[in-house]
Amino acid sequence: MSVLEKPVAVRGRGRSGRTSAVRGRGLSLRLRPRPLAVTLLLTLLAAGSGALALTRDGLVPPAEVLGALFGAGSEQAAFVVLELRLPRVALGLVVGAALGAAGALFQQLSRNPLGSPDIVGFNSGAATGALLVLLHGDPVYVAAGAAGGGLATAVIVQLLARRGSFRGNRLILAGIAVGSLLASVNAYLLTRAALDHAQSAQLWLIGSLGSAERHQVLPALLGLGALLLAALPLVRRLDLLEMGDEAAGGLGVDAGRTRVLVLLIAVGLSAVAVSAAGPIVFVALCAPQLARRLSRGTGTGLLPAAAMGALLLSASDLVAISLPTAGPLPVGVVTGALGGVYLAWLLGRGRRR
Repeated sequence: MSVLEKPVAVRGRGRSGRTSAVRGRGLSLRLRPRPLAVTLLLTLLAAGSGALALTRDGLVPPAEVLGALFGAGSEQAAFVVLELRLPRVALGLVVGAALGAAGALFQQLSRNPLGSPDIVGFNSGAATGALLVLLHGDPVYVAAGAAGGGLATAVIVQLLARRGSFRGNRLILAGIAVGSLLASVNAYLLTRAALDHAQSAQLWLIGSLGSAERHQVLPALLGLGALLLAALPLVRRLDLLEMGDEAAGGLGVDAGRTRVLVLLIAVGLSAVAVSAAGPIVFVALCAPQLARRLSRGTGTGLLPAAAMGALLLSASDLVAISLPTAGPLPVGVVTGALGGVYLAWLLGRGRRR
């Protein structure tokens, strides 16, 4: 029997259409209208923020921007749009989506809203690996260094939190401790580097899209797409682990294998983001929570979190390039400020409750 001839059943829940499922042999796809609508809306807003960034100062009118994008503009407009601005906008969208998706996976894996890669030290580990390559190796292997550093950090944190089975406050405390140690290692590496290398690496450690180039976009996009495709089949199994390992095992879910695979994918998403733009903070922490509040959904919420991450980072970069500062403002400064406001709002909201 060919693939097209496989028996497929479609289920719905009454006339409301609130939940529908498409099932095939080895395939289960659940569609919920509100999270899907939120994902589409956030994606459109992120694209709109990127479009504003392309025309931010009025030097290139919107009509010429469109002409440059479709190959019909002047050479000057094409250079400004395609070489200087579009790589930064596109890379910001990809990096933001990677951070949002990584935050969603980490938070669901740890069952803790603070379980984002920047809080539990994985971004610091990825930064350490990438920094070693930047200062002492070939910059071509920055992505490999970031992935290796993030994975090594994940192993160390897991060993320290092994009694908590990668859940709860034990993981958060272990991650904060390892992240603080690695931040000191990164600072030491900067003191031992040449002055010009240290200056560029320090800017990179803050988190910046200012040096984005066209050749960086496609590898980051391919890495993001491959990791999201790998994560989608695991999301349902990861959500079932909320019932407990024994109950999930009764439904055919291998808890240990699922956690390891999700952890590898989340570390890979963090490595994609860190290798492209540095360890940008707070996007992975805020995006899943904000997306969950908008979609009113339960579970991982992978795609809404990715779309929210793209919007947050794109909007933050638009703010960074629009502020009247003496020099270019790294986007990590803006996301750090927004993250601080977000945490203060959470604390105030919790106290009112």
